[in-house]
Amino acid sequence: MRGIFGGVVAGLISGLIAATAALADTVGVTFLLANDTYKIEDDAPRGGFARLNAAVKAERAKGTNVIYAHAGDLISPSLLSGFDQGKHTVELVSMAPPDIFTPGNHEYDFGPAVFRQRMGEAKFPVLAANLQGADAKPLEGIGDTKFFEFGKLKIGVVGLTSDDSPVKSSPGDLKFLPTVETAIAKAAALRKAGADFTVAVIHADRAEDLKLFGSHVFDLILTGDDHDLFLIYDGRNVIVESREEAEFVTAIDVSFDIQETDGQKTVKWFPDFRIIDTARVAPDPETEAKIETYRAVLSKELDVTIGKTATPLDSRKVAVRTAEAAIGDLIADAMRSAVSADIAITNGGGIRGNKQYPAGTALSRRDVLSELPFGNRTVKLEVTGKTILAALENGVGDVENSAGRFPQVSGLAIEYDPSKPKGSRILSVTIGDKLLDPAGTYTLATNDFMANGGDAYAMFKDAKALYSVRDAKLLANDVMAYIAAKGEVAPKIEGRIRRK
Repeated sequence: MRGIFGGVVAGLISGLIAATAALADTVGVTFLLANDTYKIEDDAPRGGFARLNAAVKAERAKGTNVIYAHAGDLISPSLLSGFDQGKHTVELVSMAPPDIFTPGNHEYDFGPAVFRQRMGEAKFPVLAANLQGADAKPLEGIGDTKFFEFGKLKIGVVGLTSDDSPVKSSPGDLKFLPTVETAIAKAAALRKAGADFTVAVIHADRAEDLKLFGSHVFDLILTGDDHDLFLIYDGRNVIVESREEAEFVTAIDVSFDIQETDGQKTVKWFPDFRIIDTARVAPDPETEAKIETYRAVLSKELDVTIGKTATPLDSRKVAVRTAEAAIGDLIADAMRSAVSADIAITNGGGIRGNKQYPAGTALSRRDVLSELPFGNRTVKLEVTGKTILAALENGVGDVENSAGRFPQVSGLAIEYDPSKPKGSRILSVTIGDKLLDPAGTYTLATNDFMANGGDAYAMFKDAKALYSVRDAKLLANDVMAYIAAKGEVAPKIEGRIRRK
């Protein structure tokens, strides 16, 4: 009897286990992230569109579930973008198209009309839940969320563009809702619509990244903007950024265990991380062939020597965003000379070459446009000493974070103390051999981005324009003309910006 009873029980248990197993499911999904990719002229040992596309194609060729996200900054700044306003970068990314793209602040560098045109040309979905037109309505062709279903698994994704684009770029009358608040609301809506796993693809600075991460409303955050190789997993949520220029592509392989019991679905997930160093990735031949056609155009136009530097120049980020830089002096001097202004102030973040030039280097058009790729124009404003002081306070107000607003100057000298509160850091300003007169009037050369309030230089927006954008020349052309006229330049750090 015991044997018969034991056999029946064992059979029932075995049947229950089998039934439970039948309701279980395991799904694997690989999330790929790239961000801040815009140069074709870089011959570095890793990165570039051809290696990026090769990495994406290789992952997709495995036949597994892949969601490839690009977290923005694509159409600018690059050398060729100064000519075609980012058309080539959209074409290159479309050769291995992302499943989600969210615009970065540099998507708006050429204004709202070009932004709309480029996004319309994209052969990939564009998501920006916090972006609206002037009428406060969503833009045609740009979505907010997207669902992916793999068997019983439902993944909800929201895209969020950079909400500080009006400060960093030129989006015109486009409207931006707050990134974090919008994301949290969209996460709730995704869950309500049945999402088992939520993903935010955002272009935001690290402070917003961490605020959103701390909210725990998203399982996975894929971000861009800071140009870091960055990953946090706290056992509950993941946040990732993939540095810049596809030097690295981050792959997050997520295993989902799905259980259904009495009509209730439970999803558990476990991440595995792979940092793909594209130095080990062979460039995609099709993409590389396309890039070569662009390089040929660039070489013909840009590989023309215009002068020489007798002193070393350094345009690396830390050099131009934290202290006086010889190349910053050169650019500011050229601006001041071009419009015959008393002083010049330009933002270090607008100097983008990120390279060093030894003394004796021949300078070409390519070099200048690599440093000044945004197509900005040199404008001349009439400003008060009070406005200049406010501008300089703004310029050094975020030096501890290497912010792009840091000033490179000509015709003036400042001393500041970064230990003091923001807005009270400037200790002295000298123009010529005289102290700044707050009530005095001066002429200022700056770029049109700053004149329109970019990089938080809002104090310039109401200044009288002596040379407006309509009358101004390209900043890069002013610098080229300055170098060519001198034949040889010899800028050096001379104490224009002194840190106490």
